[in-house]
Amino acid sequence: MPTFRTSRPVSAADAAVPHIVLVGLPGSGKSSVGRALADALGRNFLDFDAEIERREGVTIAEIFAAHGEARFRSLERTLTEELRGLGNYVLAPGGGWATNPGCLALLKPPAIVIYLQVEPARALKRMAGGIESRPLLSRPDPHAELTKILHGREATYLLADHTVRVDFLRESEVVATIVALAAKERPD
Repeated sequence: MPTFRTSRPVSAADAAVPHIVLVGLPGSGKSSVGRALADALGRNFLDFDAEIERREGVTIAEIFAAHGEARFRSLERTLTEELRGLGNYVLAPGGGWATNPGCLALLKPPAIVIYLQVEPARALKRMAGGIESRPLLSRPDPHAELTKILHGREATYLLADHTVRVDFLRESEVVATIVALAAKERPD
């Protein structure tokens, strides 16, 4: 069984309890909402980027610089394959994970996929000074890059089971919305 050392083990990885997977642009809140959501539901939380950095011993930016995006996407896919037979996690993959061929299909169904929808300008504001650590945004016009990324990914994000518009919601409101959606997904 795989070990996810960056996850806080809260409960058993129960395959009968579908994962909740948060997808969306960088800056949509996948990691912060994911942690809070996992706490609210008593589930394990796994941030893909943190786990990949731990395993590789370097930052995501260093992986991109040394080996390119294809290597990073391969690492995401490997991690997704490890999670396939497990359950009961709140997962926060990177922003491009959903467009990585086959990754979404590895978990869905039974996973519940939630798209945290945010406008690029709001996402950039949320990321503040952290843009330079994001390889696809560390360019002269991050807003134009993020807008381009959104146009390329949004059709895939919209394949999610639910969309939560997060632009002007507090983290606690986003968590409460997802908790309510997850409750509706439970079989009676």
